[in-house]
Amino acid sequence: MELEERKKQILRTIVERYVETAEPIGSKAIAAELGFSSATIRNEMAELEAMGYLEQPHTSAGRIPTSQGYRIYVNELMARHKLSVEETEEINAALQTKMVQLDKVMADVGKITSQLTSYPSYAMASVVQPMTITRFDMIYVDEHTFITVAMLSNNTVKNRLMKLPGLIDSAAVTKLSTLFNARFTNITDEEMTPELVASMEKAVGDETGLVASVASFAMEAVSELKTRSAVVAGTSHILEHPEFHDVDKAQKLMQYLSDGSELSKLPVPEEGNMKIIIGAENLAEELKDSSVIVARYDAGGGVQGLIGVVGPTRMDYSKIAARLDYIAKGMSWLLTRSELPGAAPSKAMPEHIEGDPEEQTDP
Repeated sequence: MELEERKKQILRTIVERYVETAEPIGSKAIAAELGFSSATIRNEMAELEAMGYLEQPHTSAGRIPTSQGYRIYVNELMARHKLSVEETEEINAALQTKMVQLDKVMADVGKITSQLTSYPSYAMASVVQPMTITRFDMIYVDEHTFITVAMLSNNTVKNRLMKLPGLIDSAAVTKLSTLFNARFTNITDEEMTPELVASMEKAVGDETGLVASVASFAMEAVSELKTRSAVVAGTSHILEHPEFHDVDKAQKLMQYLSDGSELSKLPVPEEGNMKIIIGAENLAEELKDSSVIVARYDAGGGVQGLIGVVGPTRMDYSKIAARLDYIAKGMSWLLTRSELPGAAPSKAMPEHIEGDPEEQTDP
């Protein structure tokens, strides 16, 4: 049902005032601001409650938004938050300082996001296209040892020291390298079948399990990049919000956040680079009273990065979405070093990722 303009104004005001105060909003608090009488506001609030957009937590108390109310606010009523120059400089400085070693990216961006939003955050990466091994190099060490090096299609390198109970010479290592380059490159992990391994063992007359050991390493190197494992930061921020002063409620959410495998099951943006999941829209029971905002970015090499925050449904969706969007754009730039529209070519991070942030921070 399409809301009348007056109802939209009242719902928008209630959501934004509740985000600020964490207290139920009464008719008198918004009557003067909107220029309507208290009686008119009360009638409209009663109708919004009947429609499922507001609820009254206690008799004689004001109203607070429901998950349905937050959803229509996010979809139709929320003004886009414009980052201030100070906010963009703070984010840029944090990203530029922390993102030095790529192996620390996931942990660092999670910490940065939590610090900048004052909510728990999670970060993860997953491969968005099939990963393959493009080349094998095998280095003979001694008669019991050689090193297998695999170059992956995303230009990362994996290696493993292979220790053998039996003897092997350099010619055998060279033959093994030739075999794997011919039969085990440019195929996905689904194509690395037991039948293929058996045929390779037969080709070199291997009865010691040597081919199977190298194949197992190759399968692990390719498949481990597909696993979405979340790194969580700032879970203690939950305790700063009045919704989670209930110890049992806070503990359940914090336990859920500590399990990275559970967070890896959260939805990812399907269209665009941002997704907002409000209250009961979350499938996990522990998140029924929380909202999740997640942004996607390009981590390079066919890898997709995700950065999200978890907080109460009484969240400043516009501001948090704006900050996540900016962080995601900054991560894409840092990890791919591609120049964005409007950014002058430079090795340093662009002063502003997109557009010109304004001095005002609230729409």
